[in-house]
Amino acid sequence: MKFEYSVPVVVIGAGACGLTAALAAKEAGAEVLVVERDAKPSGSTALSTGLIPGAGTRFQKALGIDDSPELLAEDIWRKAKGQTNRAMVNAVARASGPTVEWLADRHGVQFKLVEGFLYPGHSVLRMHGTPHRTGEELENALLASAARMGIDIITSAVATDLLSDAAGKVSGVRFARPDGTSETVGCGALVLASCGFGGNREMVHELIPEIAGAEFSGHVGNKGDAVRWGLELGAAVADMGSYQGHGAVAVPYGNPVNWGVLTNGGYQVNSLGLRFSNEVRGYSEQAVEVIAQPGKIAWDVFDEARERPILGFADYEEIRALGGIRKAASLRELAAMMGVPADALERTDDEVNQLRKGKGEDRWGRDFRGTPPLAAPFCAVKVTGALFHTQGGVVIDPQARVLRKDGTALPNLFAGGGAARGLSGPSNWGYFSGGGLLTATTLGRIAGESAAAASSMA
Repeated sequence: MKFEYSVPVVVIGAGACGLTAALAAKEAGAEVLVVERDAKPSGSTALSTGLIPGAGTRFQKALGIDDSPELLAEDIWRKAKGQTNRAMVNAVARASGPTVEWLADRHGVQFKLVEGFLYPGHSVLRMHGTPHRTGEELENALLASAARMGIDIITSAVATDLLSDAAGKVSGVRFARPDGTSETVGCGALVLASCGFGGNREMVHELIPEIAGAEFSGHVGNKGDAVRWGLELGAAVADMGSYQGHGAVAVPYGNPVNWGVLTNGGYQVNSLGLRFSNEVRGYSEQAVEVIAQPGKIAWDVFDEARERPILGFADYEEIRALGGIRKAASLRELAAMMGVPADALERTDDEVNQLRKGKGEDRWGRDFRGTPPLAAPFCAVKVTGALFHTQGGVVIDPQARVLRKDGTALPNLFAGGGAARGLSGPSNWGYFSGGGLLTATTLGRIAGESAAAASSMA
């Protein structure tokens, strides 16, 4: 087939994974074209907090944090209960620190290590964020670097088909334009960076029905295209029941409430003023717990001491500015603001305070020891559970090559981020904080380098 034009590397998707892939391919000497469905690139990245775990970075060393790729790999493996691919875990962990520093040094991302609390799944401080802790800042930094490097991005271009031969070698991409016309572009190698299928209600109901009743807080363009294309080419897919949920999305604002208010000793109650789970297993698995409560609603209950470490996070500051954080001088007054029974909330707090002293065992297995009691002024925010993005996808190897069901690699197809199988295992409980952007950036970089090498041999 003849194409209107051809480039060595085409990337589908201009979120963190696609832009990282494009930057890496360009640095490796390949010309790159990014095909993006939105008029302004944003994707799931811009909807996130923009935090990337990295092990052994200079940002950690400057604060005396002792970390290593091996420790990160063990944290990921433990959170996934050993039900993921160990070679991929090791590859991503090894690439994490160098990728964070590469993004900072080569591409102008202004990282700072997040301090004050540990995120679920991590044994040391290793979350790197932009100044205001927003994915939009990360996305804009990557877009600016792509512009400086002369990388072309075609926007308002919805990829519809991959063009390939009988051996599964991709020769080009067809994409639709807003006026109904379509165009084709040829390529020597292709990177799938179009995220997962959270925006495809049929796939969600079929593959992860437990979260189908929750709000979807991801990008509406996540339609499962990478999975569809991969299956058409004979690729293997795995962990299709895996996803990242979030058990504290502020109502009605839609912003995630930082998990630090809970990990530092806060707790969640339902509309009856009662706890209902171990809140700190992880924010992903907590989503299902929350939507099982009356009205699919819960409340984060904390105090200003727990609030202090998360001040400055843009999502939280927006909730505060809109009046979403209730504050009161007593728990009874707070309960009235929340619309929950005051006696029940006070009993819940008393029970938690006994657990803080090591008296008794929590029925849900949470360890409150070492956390001080809540003190006035008390705080609460109304939340629900949400689906953020899916973690199942095409199977890849440590070079980000898409694999067939027999384990052999397709000739020139690569993937990363939500388009590829994640590291979370088969369900929601294996997601570790920052896992989405970790695989987006590390595997995006690897995919870009591999695609550039493949395109030179095409």
